Amino acid sequence: MKKLIALVFVTFLFFGGIPTTSQLAHAESLVTISIDGLNVREGPGLSYRVVKQVKKDESFPLVNEKNEWIQIQLSKNQTGWVANWLVQKKDKQQSKSSELEQSIGQVTVDGLRVRNGPGTSFQTIGHLNTGNQVIIKEKNENWVKIAANSIEGWVSNEFITIVQTKQETEPAQTSPNNLGTGTINVNSLNVRSDASLQSSIVGKLQKGAQVKVISSTKEWTQIEFQNKKAWISSEFVDLHSPATNTTEPEETEAPSASGIVGTVTANGLNIRNKADLSGKIVGSVSKGSSFTILEEVNNWSKIEYSPKQFGWVASWYLDKSVPETTPTQSQEVKESFVTILHDGTNIRSGPNVSTSVVLRANQGDQFAVKSLNGDWYEITLKDGSSAYIAGWIVSVTGSAPQVEKPGAEAHLKNKTIIIDPGHGGGDNGTTGARGTFEKELTLRTAKLLYDKLRASGANAILTRTNDTYFSLRSRVSTAHYHNADAFISIHYDSILDRSVRGMTAYYYHSYQRPLAEAVHSSVISQTKLKDRGVRFGDYHVLRENNQKAILLELGYLSNPAEETTVNSPQYQETAATGIFNGLAKYFKTNL
Repeated sequence: MKKLIALVFVTFLFFGGIPTTSQLAHAESLVTISIDGLNVREGPGLSYRVVKQVKKDESFPLVNEKNEWIQIQLSKNQTGWVANWLVQKKDKQQSKSSELEQSIGQVTVDGLRVRNGPGTSFQTIGHLNTGNQVIIKEKNENWVKIAANSIEGWVSNEFITIVQTKQETEPAQTSPNNLGTGTINVNSLNVRSDASLQSSIVGKLQKGAQVKVISSTKEWTQIEFQNKKAWISSEFVDLHSPATNTTEPEETEAPSASGIVGTVTANGLNIRNKADLSGKIVGSVSKGSSFTILEEVNNWSKIEYSPKQFGWVASWYLDKSVPETTPTQSQEVKESFVTILHDGTNIRSGPNVSTSVVLRANQGDQFAVKSLNGDWYEITLKDGSSAYIAGWIVSVTGSAPQVEKPGAEAHLKNKTIIIDPGHGGGDNGTTGARGTFEKELTLRTAKLLYDKLRASGANAILTRTNDTYFSLRSRVSTAHYHNADAFISIHYDSILDRSVRGMTAYYYHSYQRPLAEAVHSSVISQTKLKDRGVRFGDYHVLRENNQKAILLELGYLSNPAEETTVNSPQYQETAATGIFNGLAKYFKTNL
């Protein structure tokens, strides 16, 4: 009997110590918290004791999953469980690769419109010309979010060429050949043998301790500790410039400030004596530091990093903002003209529709622009007097910006909208005639819609952001927890008859029908698919949903021709735009 017990024990130790395929897969996933103050529990259920509260946007390694709950690694010796509808899962490798994406682009066409959102329905906020370089901040399959000088917005990715990557440009680290120092900013910081939370602790450092830095990345800093190399979390060390700090300043008088403030987003960002990677390193600045940008040249920014000491830093490691000032009533405009687009256009005495009409102009009439007042142009009439015309009903030439009337985004601001890409993980959904997985297509559509909604000021939430399984119950729980104004479940259809095509919208409760009708008509208008109508549908995500929820079937993957159509970037863009406009239409008429 003792031998049997010993054999069982040894077997348990041997096999219990080998991680399963599922555990290995989980080890490569991160869980990001979606709300502030989320309770982490001792077990997978609301009846278990709360062991910790975590903050929004914090990330933890995923350990295990059970029903609607996810187990996360809080520290080396502690785990806990969180509800899966209150977090987002992301693959570590995807996270790393996204950080290494190309970050510098070049414009390939003159007059490229910069918009305040990813779509042609968003307002134009500026223009770029051939050769202009931009910092790429985000991108989806059709649009790129860029920053260039004082402009930040979205442009069509068709007209942007990648010219540099983050790896080719200024690294956010101190090179081993240029050692610096650091100051510990937290009590009892663990020093580890390797750059991993799973590595052994070789010692501790107290707040204020000075360390010699060998190298530093966004997550980990290598230091000299007890005459050996060791690692600490980059978050808890303030990096200082290397010995080259004593270099004489490049100049002693400050240039004129641009009025733009840059906040450092990288750890240990190097300062150079000229706007080029070949420039000599004269110091470094830590993450979170803010400086007034004195000058910008080819994506490099000049700053005063200490009194009367100036240098250059890579602009793509700065978050730029303009300090709030008291807005002026009007902006002077020189050498610009407006052209009337329609007969009988009202010209008014003041910059709003409540003022009196002083003249009615006809198509083709031109007037010189004196200033821009909000969305109205102040113009000079033929008798020399001043009047006003709405900027969105004329075209403009010259230096004055083109004003566009606020579009759909005005009705979506602050709305909470849950976007539910159907299927995922082991659930492929339907498979198209040419092999398309429904789960992949629904995620493409959802991500495009998400970017549009977020740019409009909506509180957009995706039930899944990658190829993971998310139960129907959890999808509904997400809508309930966030008290969603709308829940949009995205799908693609299939049937044995390969000739069937078109788009259908479904609802279950009567209070869901107006939303289904508004979105359906808008998507049909945009995509020109065959209209299969708005129908009652007994689907879990609709039936069990207390919110205004709809399910969209955006085309038939079983139809080979329609499968090709819905796979195209053009269709994906029009489908997402149709849903976006349909939501705006619904909220405009149902406030």
